[in-house]
Parts: sequence; structure tokens; C-alpha cells
Amino acid sequence: MDFWQRYRAIDARDTRFDGQFYTAVRTTGIYCRPSCPARTPKAGNVTFYETSAAAHDAGYRACKRCLPEAVPGTPAWNVRSDIAGRAMRLINDGVINRDGVEGLAARLGYSSRQLNRILSHELGAGPLSLARASRAQTARTLLVSTSMKAADVAFASGFSSVRQFNGTITEVFAMTPSALRAAGRHHHASARTAVAATALTLNLPYREPFDPGVFDFLAVRAIPGIEEGSSASYARTLRLTHGDARFRVDYDADAPRRELTLTVGAVDLRDLSSLLSRVRRLLDLDADPVAIDASLGDDPRLASGVAAAPGIRMPGAVDPQELLIRAMIGQQITVAAARTALVQLSESGSDSLVPADGLQRVFPSAAEIADTGYQLLRGPQRRIDAIRGAAAAMAAGGLDFGYGDDLAGLQAKLLPLPGVGPWTVGYLAMRLIGAPDVFLANDAAVRNGIRALAQPPVGAAEVADAPTAGPLSPDSRSPDFREVSPWRSYATMHLWRAAAAAQSAARTKSARIKSARTKSVGTRTTASKKVSP
Repeated sequence: MDFWQRYRAIDARDTRFDGQFYTAVRTTGIYCRPSCPARTPKAGNVTFYETSAAAHDAGYRACKRCLPEAVPGTPAWNVRSDIAGRAMRLINDGVINRDGVEGLAARLGYSSRQLNRILSHELGAGPLSLARASRAQTARTLLVSTSMKAADVAFASGFSSVRQFNGTITEVFAMTPSALRAAGRHHHASARTAVAATALTLNLPYREPFDPGVFDFLAVRAIPGIEEGSSASYARTLRLTHGDARFRVDYDADAPRRELTLTVGAVDLRDLSSLLSRVRRLLDLDADPVAIDASLGDDPRLASGVAAAPGIRMPGAVDPQELLIRAMIGQQITVAAARTALVQLSESGSDSLVPADGLQRVFPSAAEIADTGYQLLRGPQRRIDAIRGAAAAMAAGGLDFGYGDDLAGLQAKLLPLPGVGPWTVGYLAMRLIGAPDVFLANDAAVRNGIRALAQPPVGAAEVADAPTAGPLSPDSRSPDFREVSPWRSYATMHLWRAAAAAQSAARTKSARIKSARTKSVGTRTTASKKVSP
């Protein structure tokens, strides 16, 4: 967006752009979100920044009225595969808190000086400033949404001391932590508090519209004992840097704001900011659904699906190593068969730190799978050996990949592994790094989805009779959906949904035919008995 496009957005107070850029006003020394209700400043007094950290470094403080830190994250960090985008994914995951700037630079393959220069040029702030802004945003969320003690908020947000926490909050927001807590709750009367000494409950901001189908996607793949899912909730355990954690997300479509509520049942406070980041990635809460739907809706093959499910999300992942194992097990077999195999494999996982709500275990670590877990797998020995080999490489540290990679990096690291092909890498790119433009052309469900969409429209009464397969549409548009780039990953989600709907319709039709045949046989049998001597 150029200056005037952004200026028109703030003049219209368009909430779609909240978190995508920040508006700083020289005459007030304040920066705001685009939808701030204050009077639109004169264009000559406005400077736009890519990040809140850049506004901080330029000497501006956050607006007390619109609370610019209380917004969804920037969708550009998934769309962009450059150093800046990769760095922001890692910063949001807490890498600087754990490993410092040197650790971040090493993961990206640069020196700390080079990285500082690149980020300052691209985003207007260096890695330390960006990390500080991320900590401030996490701290604001915890202060407003929970009853945690200020000292606990400080360490949970990634600050190294309470003094540093107090100083940063006062500098960024021009308010003490206690004043920020009081002001935030005044602005958000529905803010939730901690429900128990070991549990935190807070709301997750997102851009509307939001399609809750992401919960169905996760639910059908949930591993009992590790995950639980429904059409409006998802819960699981996971292993983080400092210990095991447990969380639950609930979606209330009937609430005035259609709230997404996160309840953290157990976590080491040092891992909390990482957990929040991973939950947001899991549900794709930083996406820009209006832009995505506008592009997909222009394709006649997808238009009806977009209209029926606006705001579709692309499920992410909370553990890179786990996702690779799940992908390797799930390739070339059905979702149900993969789930059965994963249930067997999960028996090798250790017990959760704090079992509760039916969640007793964490997904087995790479070392556990390599040592004994592979023995629980069934199927071709070649596949089992490939899974064990990948697990052993991850456990030994020879295979290191994660949120800071791009598609080319994932290909270079994973394709040499036995049992890993282009589908596996593409699937990981979609779910791990949020790559928006992946199209899994050889995926069976994608092909079935294309066939389902190619069928002529049917009335509501005929849906159950719609066939699940047929010739591909003679539409002149490209079969790999190049026209909707860079959102082909989201097109893939629509195709998977179309394939699942067609399969469900086929099952319904089959059951209805079987029922009708059973009734017919029963009627003939009864009639035969009546005329028998």
C-alpha cells in the first residue's frame, strides 16, 4: 500500500488494516491503529510504520484510546518469505527470549550485524526493538485479560526483570502496568480473569470473518489422550522449551463479538509467549480473510465455496517435529487410517505433566519414536524405516527446521530424506510456516475436490444425490489455480472441504439406498409369510 491508500484506510477507520501498519502523528507524538476513532489527522502530520517497534524507536507512544497493541498480528509475516518475514515468525515464537539476537541470526544464516541492518531497513527497527514490542504486546494482553501478578506477567512476557518490564511498559504506553491494566479493562469490559491458580483465560483477537471449520479439520485428526476437538473447540497438550503445556480454545458464535477464548491449563511462564504465538498460528488468526476471499471469490470454481464459508483458515502447527512425523505417516493413506496409526504411535509418548480433561500424554518426542516408538507402527517396512530415520535425525540435531524457514529451505532440508517427497514438503510449508501459495496438485483429496466443483449446480433437495466423481471441468482456467495466487493454499483448503462434502453426500446416498433395499426385502418377506400355507 502506498501513502494515500493507507491514509484513505485511516480516514475510513477500516478495521481490516489493524495490525498491518501503524499511524504516527507528529503533532501529538502518538501512534494508533488504522481504525482509531480519534479525528483523522492532517496528511502532512502523518507517518506510517510497518511495525509498532518502528514507531517506538521513532519516539512515539501508543494511543491510550485505541490501544494499537491489542490487534491481530501482521499477515505479511506469512506472505513474506524474505529475511524480514522469517525473522518476525521466530521473534514472535520467542527465539530472542531464549537464544538472544545471536541465536536468531544463526538460525537465519546471518551475522547479528547484518540482521540488524536488514531489519532496520525493511521494518524500521532492529531485532531487539522488535522483540521488545512483541513482549509489550504480550504483557498488555496478560495485564488486561488476566489477574496474574505483575511480576509473573513480566517473566511470562519475556522480560528479564521486573524493572525492565516496568520501564518498557511506561515508555511504550506512557502508563504504569497497573494503570494500563485498569485502562484496558475499562475499554474492554468483557475482559476475563484467571479461573484458577494454574489457569489463564483470555480472548484472542482476529480479523473477521472467521470460519470455524478449522476446528473440524483439527477434530477429525485429533489423537485421543493428546488432543480433543469439536466443531467449536480444540484442546491439546504439547511439549515446549521449559516443560509440558496444556491449552483449550473455544469459539462462541453466539457471543456479540463471536469470541475466541484461550484457556491455558498448565504452562511454564517462560513458555507462555511462545504458546500464545503458536496457538495464533494454529488457528491462522493473523490472516487477512477479506483480501483472501476477494481473490478466491473471483474464480468461478471457488465462488460458491467462498460465499458459503467466508474467512476460511489454514490450520497451522504447534510443533514442527510432530508435524513432520504426522505428515510422513499420513501421506498416501486416508485421514482415518493415519489417525489409527498415530493413536498406536502415541502410546510411546510420556505422560503429561498435569493430566486433566482426558488429556494424559504428550506426543512422543523424536527420541522416543526413534528408540522404541517406531515398533508400534504398522505398514510397509520401508515407510517405518523412513519415519524412524527422520526421528533419529531430529533427535540428534542433524535435522533442524521450523518457523524461520522458507519453502526453499524446507525443500533443501527435507527432500533428501527417504520417504519425503514434494507433497510432504508442501504440506509442511502450508501448516508450519503458513506459506499461502502452495498447491498440492497430486493430492488425491485436491483432485476429488476439483471434480466435485466441476459438477453442474444442483438444488438443495438434490445435494445428497450429487455424485462424488466426474470429469474435470472444461473451464479454461488453469488446473493449478494460478489465477488466485498468492492464495492457493487457501484454495486447497476449499478443495479439501469440497471433497469431504462430496464424500459425505455419497455416504448419505449409499445409506439411503441400503435402507430402502432393507425395507423392500422386509416387505417382500412379510408378504411371503402371509401367503405361505
